[in-house]
Amino acid sequence: MSNQSNECSSCGEMKEGTCGGEKCSAPPKLYPGGQSKIARVIAVMSGKGGVGKSSVTSLMAVNLRKMGYRVGILDADITGPSIPKMFGVKRVPPNQGLLLPAISQKGIKIMSLNLLLESEDEPVIWRGPIIAGAVKQFWTDVNWGELDYLLLDMPPGTGDVPLTVMQQIPVDGIVVVTSPQDLAVMVVKKAVRMAGIMETPLLGYVQNMAYFSCPKCGDRLEIFGKALAKGDTFDALPVLEVLAIDPKFTQLCDNGRVEESDINAFEEIPNLLKVKSQVS
Repeated sequence: MSNQSNECSSCGEMKEGTCGGEKCSAPPKLYPGGQSKIARVIAVMSGKGGVGKSSVTSLMAVNLRKMGYRVGILDADITGPSIPKMFGVKRVPPNQGLLLPAISQKGIKIMSLNLLLESEDEPVIWRGPIIAGAVKQFWTDVNWGELDYLLLDMPPGTGDVPLTVMQQIPVDGIVVVTSPQDLAVMVVKKAVRMAGIMETPLLGYVQNMAYFSCPKCGDRLEIFGKALAKGDTFDALPVLEVLAIDPKFTQLCDNGRVEESDINAFEEIPNLLKVKSQVS
């Protein structure tokens, strides 16, 4: 335990004081595959499972696409991928050389391990370094083309994949997903602290499953605890969105029709990252 404070949080090398740039053996940043040109990379992270991170990722992608942006999703949740099912995509197109992402009905590019498996319920029984290697390959070995935004749907926790992403993929900002429940917030804060240690920018919080509106009386029921409001500040970060429990949205995700959602959200993301719309 006594050596912990003398270990570089990025490269793991023993050092005195701070780890100098030339001596630090942290892995280098990686370039996206082929002629890919990606303007901004956003990691959607929670640290905690079960808070709806993948549904938030899909909703963000759908809304950015509606605004006219070129959008892709890298499904970094290798052992629990759900993005392909939400968008109703089954396989990647055949190609020699670099992989090509699947393309949704509205033009969102998607790469996920489930698109490479024989069956969507086939388990992936891999150890951490192999999983992290797969995520790197989805960055370096996929021809993403030109994108305004690539969203990374991160797995829960602060292990190999988040560490690899923050060290080797040029992430422009992290959106942190939580629910109102104190237990969820406690674990999610670990992801926030990790981002701080790794010096990765944090854009703000999304509070998901914040409330449920009764379809009969319209009362707002805060099932998991006191909900925040959009524009609030929580833990020194802005609250970007407060999303309700929405059975209609859940059904669209289950049926592979998430792009039909009429939920308007994440309008401020372009202003946070200063990206202009390229397509209509």
